[in-house]
Amino acid sequence: MKSNTKSKLSQVSFAVFMSFAAISTSAIAEEEVLPEYTFMDAIKTGKNMTNFRLRYEHVEQDGLQPPTLPNGTANPTATQDIKDAEALTLRSLIGWQTAPYKNFSFAAQLINVSKQIDDFNDGTNGILINGGTNQAGKIEYAKVVDPDFTDINQLYIDWTGIKNTRVRLGRQAVNLDNVRFIGDIAFRQIMQVFDGVSVLNKSLPETEIFAAHFEEVTQITSVKRGGDLDIANVRYRISPTEFLVGYGYFSNVSDLGFGNAWFGAGTLNNSGRPNLTADQSNKTFGVRLDGTHPFNPNFRAHYTAEYAKQTDYADGDKRIDAHYYKVGGGLGFDNLNFRIDQELLSSNDSLYAFQTPYGTNHLFQGWVDKFLATPRQGIKDTFVTATYKWDDFLFFADYHLIDADEDFNTVGGGATTKGSRYGKEWNASVMYNVNKNIMTKLEYGKFSEDDHYAATPNVANNVAGNRGRVRDTEKLWLTAMYTF
Repeated sequence: MKSNTKSKLSQVSFAVFMSFAAISTSAIAEEEVLPEYTFMDAIKTGKNMTNFRLRYEHVEQDGLQPPTLPNGTANPTATQDIKDAEALTLRSLIGWQTAPYKNFSFAAQLINVSKQIDDFNDGTNGILINGGTNQAGKIEYAKVVDPDFTDINQLYIDWTGIKNTRVRLGRQAVNLDNVRFIGDIAFRQIMQVFDGVSVLNKSLPETEIFAAHFEEVTQITSVKRGGDLDIANVRYRISPTEFLVGYGYFSNVSDLGFGNAWFGAGTLNNSGRPNLTADQSNKTFGVRLDGTHPFNPNFRAHYTAEYAKQTDYADGDKRIDAHYYKVGGGLGFDNLNFRIDQELLSSNDSLYAFQTPYGTNHLFQGWVDKFLATPRQGIKDTFVTATYKWDDFLFFADYHLIDADEDFNTVGGGATTKGSRYGKEWNASVMYNVNKNIMTKLEYGKFSEDDHYAATPNVANNVAGNRGRVRDTEKLWLTAMYTF
């Protein structure tokens, strides 16, 4: 009996051994015939960076046409109303990023923006691009800042040879946090992109460290600005939906094109020197607490608390001294979210106000873009927001009360500061994802002026004096995008 049992065990053991041997031999054979992973394989298994976006934009704006033409001569139609703008533009982004190959990956993306309907001022009048002005006329129309453009949009190399680290060298888009300070301004057809090197590290638990040095920025007008921009952003994940962020942004770029917008026209408050050439270099330090805290799967709270300080940097103008805060919160129930917030971009005694030159400013102070640059008297924006998701539809609406941080002069108000309310704005949109490739969107925004803003004291209530007001404006957008 024992002998038979031993015999059977031996047979079973031999069978198991032979089975493992066969499997091992098969596995070795399979490993031996696997083809070598080549750079061509990395290209084939890469990521498509291609999409096409068609947009119609209609703008109705109160006010008169500019008094002068881009060449400095008088505009013969200066006393006529600004014409409504109609724009139909197509943005084509064509690109590819390879999969990693020996710790390297490569990305290239071309951009072309073409006008299909050209009844608008694209914002580039008088700007010298490639030896000439980008747009010869159209100043009689309201602005839609989507000029014709063809260029390399992104071109970079990624290296991941250090664990939990990515080094990116080249032209690249950057979006940090809520894109208030650093963003690619993706709403406009020309993206804002940066030339330089960035490093993203995730070695520390729940922590992302982003650092970058850039030496050129391509703005949405297609103008390239040279200088040094250094970025440090550290984000700590409190929970999957809650974050604490600290940041420092150091911009040593003397001319961002905002001299008059930041400090005032002519030589205002600048000892006879033109503000147009005032050095715009600045540094910003800040901290941000932001998140959504779920109480259960259907009920949650939203909150934000952020503060930043901005001062001059390198040879920056000494008037650059202001601060920023944003506080707010709200609740979410199932697919409905509601919140109320206040954002302050403070004023330095009406000499200068807090600025965000690299941010996606279209998303803030309303979509009508009346305050892409902060007026010298600053901005205090109190607003409510609601969103609702139903099936493949996303509905959005907000309402803004936009005031000044410091009182401003009003048209016809003499030398005293009498105004504090820029105006009100409401925005609404509905987005529909047809499928995973096709997105459509309808958007509308309306700004209504309150106090009649005057940039300087003693502005007369006449044709010339009313040109500087923040006028009533309505905008409508229809967008369709196909993404590969």
